[in-house]
Amino acid sequence: MLSVKIVNQSGFELPRYETQFSAGVDLRASILENIVIPSGNRELIGTGLFIELPEGHEAQIRPRSGLALKHGITVLNSPGTIDSDYRGEIKVLLINHGKEDAVIHPGDRIAQMIVSRVEQIKFEEVNTLNTTERGSGGYGHTGFQ
Repeated sequence: MLSVKIVNQSGFELPRYETQFSAGVDLRASILENIVIPSGNRELIGTGLFIELPEGHEAQIRPRSGLALKHGITVLNSPGTIDSDYRGEIKVLLINHGKEDAVIHPGDRIAQMIVSRVEQIKFEEVNTLNTTERGSGGYGHTGFQ
């Protein structure tokens, strides 16, 4: 299991896996009072958490499916990426796609965080690429079914 250093200034418990095989941990809103996100608007919400990821890893901030389904709340820049050299507070950019104003309360679970390995690449500039059966077929090239 990967060990990640964390500073918790949120006043809430550390993030944890909610079930035995969960991929992500829930992040909570570290706010002093309710924040209203009007329909169609966005808000940057702090978590009070600061992490030190090992080199070669990233944290991805993703929406919580229940918030998206029930309230139309999602993470705007999904997935948000936290690089291993970032030491600032983890913040979540939420957007309200719902028809009604949404209220975020102190301690609400607002997003989930997944830590993954990453590999940096070195580009090798060439004049042509190998051909494949797919070729340059992009969006929707295999049809809709």
